[in-house]
Amino acid sequence: MIADRVSDIFSRVLELPDVDAESDFFALGGDSLLATRVLSAIAREFGIELSFDDFMLTPTPAALATTIASLTIASVTIPSVTIASVPR
Repeated sequence: MIADRVSDIFSRVLELPDVDAESDFFALGGDSLLATRVLSAIAREFGIELSFDDFMLTPTPAALATTIASLTIASVTIPSVTIASVPR
């Protein structure tokens, strides 16, 4: 689950043993410098670049997971299929 993976990132960056999916990063003691470390870790783990504004608007693992999921779905491309004509 994405929220669990983001919670793990929060836990590593904030050096806290357990972070809940609804925990606010800044209420846990995070600051803007640590937020950039979270954003870098998210980019490495999910291959998605979130802005600092994205983080400020959704500073919980659950909310960030929703953002990541929506961006992941939006970036999926459907391969084109070529249909060959056949003689009848």
